[in-house]
Amino acid sequence: MSASHLAESCFSHLRQRQNHDGGWGYLPDSQSWTEPTCWAVSALASARMESDSAALSRARSFLLSGQLQDGSWPSNPEIGTGSWVTSLACAVLSHDQEAGHATAAALEWLCKDLPRTNSPWLRLIRSLRPKSNISAQNDSLSGWGWTPGTSSWVEPTAFALLSIQQFRPERLPHAVQRRREIATAMLYDRMCPGGGWNCGNPRVYGVPGEALVLPTAWALIALRAFPDHERKSMSLAWLEAEFRKIRSPGSLAVAGMCLETYGRATPAVKLNLEKFVPKQIKNCAAHVLAWVCLALNSHRKWPAPLRNGN
Repeated sequence: MSASHLAESCFSHLRQRQNHDGGWGYLPDSQSWTEPTCWAVSALASARMESDSAALSRARSFLLSGQLQDGSWPSNPEIGTGSWVTSLACAVLSHDQEAGHATAAALEWLCKDLPRTNSPWLRLIRSLRPKSNISAQNDSLSGWGWTPGTSSWVEPTAFALLSIQQFRPERLPHAVQRRREIATAMLYDRMCPGGGWNCGNPRVYGVPGEALVLPTAWALIALRAFPDHERKSMSLAWLEAEFRKIRSPGSLAVAGMCLETYGRATPAVKLNLEKFVPKQIKNCAAHVLAWVCLALNSHRKWPAPLRNGN
């Protein structure tokens, strides 16, 4: 099947799965959650179809109504605590002028959301504790966690950095720049030996951690805005080699977008997105369906493919 026909089918399925409240559930006819809603909005907005304006307006209302008083977003409306999805919601609303107050509050929340490893008490304990071979990471470098006040992990850190990149410097809280620098250092510190990332443990009990496709791709997309680094090059090489082994549409979509973001052609493989047929993709979780829609849209603005060295 051609990429255009597959994209048309995937976008059609994505549109059909929007709930009456404006959001999307992970599965068809399921409760709306923040994460799949954000990815669906990203995909539909990238299509730039006038016919999607009503659906996007309803989705915007769903997201804005779900924001908590502290500026964060919960995973779904029934949860009273914010989480990593704040980064996704903040990013998809970043170009909405009427959501300026909401995104400003979200950025403040992201700045204040420090992992527990960054507390003065734990820093003191680490300084007094003998060195251990259990893990090989610098816990003084902090990014973001899946939930507030917990440990830093690769993917929520990548999503927070990507969200921050959507805003002009003058709209960012004063503390953002320092947090970006530390979070970037944390990502490089958590890279697995040989390139790539897993959830966040590069080495445990002396054994090198195994890199995974999705954390690697999201980390690299987040690092695209930063200067070149030898560890970035190593990880790109790892992803190019690993691309040939990918068998799932979601990982193929995200890894392909990552390589395109760096201006690299996706390696020739026996299995690519065009080899899938709509019935193999339509029942995927909504966020995966949205990733496929984004990957098949060569005109997407985010993550924008790098062309002609720009």
